[in-house]
Amino acid sequence: MLFNSADYAFFLPLVLIVYVLLQRAPLRAQNLWLLIVSYVFYGWWDWRFLFLLFGTTLNDYLVGLGLARVQVPARRRALLMLSIGVNLGVLGFFKYYNFFVASLVQAFAGLGVHLHAPTLKVILPVGISFYTFQALTYTVAVYRRQMQPTRDPISFFAYVAFFPQLVAGPIERAVHLLPQFHRPRSITPDAFADGTRQILWGLFCKLVVADNCAVVVDTIYDHSGALPGSVVLVGSLVFAFQIYSDFSGYSHIALGTARLFGFELMQNFATPYFSQSPVEFWRRWHISLSTWFRDYVYIPLGGSRSSRPRQALNLIVTFVLSGLWHGANWTYIVWGLLNGLYVVPRVFTGDPLAAAATSANPLIRVPTVALRIGGTFALILLAWVFFRARDIATAGHLLRELFSPSLFTSPAATLRNMGVLGSTLYSGLAIAMLVIIEWLQRDKRYALEIDGRRPMLARWPLYACVAGVILLFRYTGRSLDFIYFQF
Repeated sequence: MLFNSADYAFFLPLVLIVYVLLQRAPLRAQNLWLLIVSYVFYGWWDWRFLFLLFGTTLNDYLVGLGLARVQVPARRRALLMLSIGVNLGVLGFFKYYNFFVASLVQAFAGLGVHLHAPTLKVILPVGISFYTFQALTYTVAVYRRQMQPTRDPISFFAYVAFFPQLVAGPIERAVHLLPQFHRPRSITPDAFADGTRQILWGLFCKLVVADNCAVVVDTIYDHSGALPGSVVLVGSLVFAFQIYSDFSGYSHIALGTARLFGFELMQNFATPYFSQSPVEFWRRWHISLSTWFRDYVYIPLGGSRSSRPRQALNLIVTFVLSGLWHGANWTYIVWGLLNGLYVVPRVFTGDPLAAAATSANPLIRVPTVALRIGGTFALILLAWVFFRARDIATAGHLLRELFSPSLFTSPAATLRNMGVLGSTLYSGLAIAMLVIIEWLQRDKRYALEIDGRRPMLARWPLYACVAGVILLFRYTGRSLDFIYFQF
């Protein structure tokens, strides 16, 4: 069930009405209702995968109870390894089996040895990368004695399957979200209004920006013939805003929806394209995943406590694994490696331009900040080429054109021949609206977060305007999946 579908437009109000009616009932009843509707929400795609979700959740629940009873360190480690093994084993099978088999066959073929390893027609369960990582935060927290294991299966199962963030995050920590299922939740008018505004902004990002950009990006990146560098640049620029608007739009809708039910989820995006360095970008982009890899991979490897060369290696390993998390394709691994290489220099050099970027003299500060934002965006844009390309060969071809003299040609004629010149201009207008609004509201959690103390006449016209833009400029083709559903 898509957030941008008619099904969800009927589903959400119905779920909320029953939830409000249950406010006077025991908390367990509300949690049970959330669990039921979350399983309905997930089963809307393929009911068979409900058994997989239930099985991995049950395993982690029982491991948590076992960790409470067992005090012998070796046995506790064994229980933790059971949780990690089951979660990552299931994830690895569904997501990476065919990739590793095909890579192994190709590697041996290069040595002159021809293997005939079987591949399987495995369907990737939607959201599996997200809910397995979220479930792992629980067993790790209990193992580290950061929290007591829950003995309430309903609240735990609802925590893992909570429908607003089940299939594409944010990847919550058990220590943050699970306690919210254990205490009474009140739906205040301010929180309800705040959640509705964030949902509205998420729909703008998805329907107006991301879906219109998708038409241009798909046409350019899926084109089989040679393209001039200027067209590759257009496609890459538009894709950068497509993936940002698509994923941040989902996150805004998820956070806003959770707030309607009295829950607070962690912020997942903080205007990342205004970052002044790759390090800052990864503090602002997909924050829940970045911090997950920081807490559960980078720090256990030694983090910044190691020597500088080892710290650099820890960063590279962490980013490569984060790239592999995104999918079974070498393009994602190269994408992760590139981003790791972007942040490694900071380990050895620090931030030499930090003083200039915070200078009291605007003649020094403004151009420095502009240069840092532009340079960071250019590096991220280069990496996005690998993320979007079908394979390494295609990415290499696109980059060759991007750095060829054809970069300085006009893209208009080619875009017109491809039938997307109008869509490109349309997308450019949507991107411009996004950038302007987010720049003006860059210190907020989301762009429509406006101080409630301001007069209604100053706020409601803006909300109405955004809603009107959604109705007028939304992509009117078929409903498009959110990009991160495939991960």
